Amino acid sequence: MTAVVTPRPPGDSDERTQLVGWLDVQRSIVRLKCDGLSEEDAHRKVLPGSPLMTMAGIVAHLRWVEYSWFHLNFLGVPDTGQTPWTEDGHPDAEMFVDDVPLAQLLDEYDEECARSNAIVAAHSLDQLEKGPVRAANPGSARYILCHMIEETARHCGHLDIIRELLDGRTGYTS
Repeated sequence: MTAVVTPRPPGDSDERTQLVGWLDVQRSIVRLKCDGLSEEDAHRKVLPGSPLMTMAGIVAHLRWVEYSWFHLNFLGVPDTGQTPWTEDGHPDAEMFVDDVPLAQLLDEYDEECARSNAIVAAHSLDQLEKGPVRAANPGSARYILCHMIEETARHCGHLDIIRELLDGRTGYTS
């Protein structure tokens, strides 16, 4: 099945539709950039100075940031055991996924994005984070959506560069 980019939200839609819509566009590009990759290429380290920046590693990181921003930070719910870090562990531990199939990572990412959208749909854009990490300066759901658009778009750029290094494919095509 060939991945497709989610259409942009209508230009005259309300703020919530715009924010969630633009985030969904970026999320769909993640799957598009991974479309047709072999497992070997999905886990190939093409940047000597950044060996964790693989297609699979970025997908795992994006799933993690969805979980951490919407569940841990926004809702303030206790971790369900998904936190990959230990006290003295690697700061990018969520990107250690050499043994995890790309299809599984993409499915987990899609599932986390759906949970994030459900959380946003159930709350006001003005609702502030409840998690302890940013208790001194909590952000609103609006802030988190803007941040997630930025975060996801930035990593889509990384996926685009890595994909070009792997097989020459660029742009909105896989």
